[in-house]
Amino acid sequence: MKSALRMFFYMLLLTGVVYPFLITGLSQIFMPHLAGGSLLQKNGRILGSELIAQKTTEERYFWPRPSAIDYNPLHPSGGSNLAPTSQKLKEIVYQRQKKWGTDAPSQLLYASGSGLDPHISLEAAYFQIPRIAKENAISESAIRQLVDSLVERSDYINVLILNRALDEQSQR
Repeated sequence: MKSALRMFFYMLLLTGVVYPFLITGLSQIFMPHLAGGSLLQKNGRILGSELIAQKTTEERYFWPRPSAIDYNPLHPSGGSNLAPTSQKLKEIVYQRQKKWGTDAPSQLLYASGSGLDPHISLEAAYFQIPRIAKENAISESAIRQLVDSLVERSDYINVLILNRALDEQSQR
């Protein structure tokens, strides 16, 4: 029994204290931006995280995918768990189609699996360009160039980064 307790406390110390502090310390040294939550700041003010979608309803900004958890990272992330045959899902999608139009990309109609996905496809970004151009009094071609300049992995774009760049372009 003594050796089992000794081993328990040894493993508790190793895996519950030493390892977490070691990994946290190393990540702060070698990748501080990622370890700190990938926060975007401007003038010392936190604007949001590159890793979590931000709720945006202003017409002048690009909108992220819908969220089943209303973009609240404190709730367990996840989709709605509504089946494809669910009447409630059909009603939700119908309401979104009324807002976006029937030709809207599916990313703007269906929530992401996590409910916090910060990226949209280029198709979803391009679809929003006419509204953004009108609201910001910027040409569609200039906004398309901005979108194209910020493309990330596999033709996706981070909405928060795109909206920050849009703000900078609008201030010029």
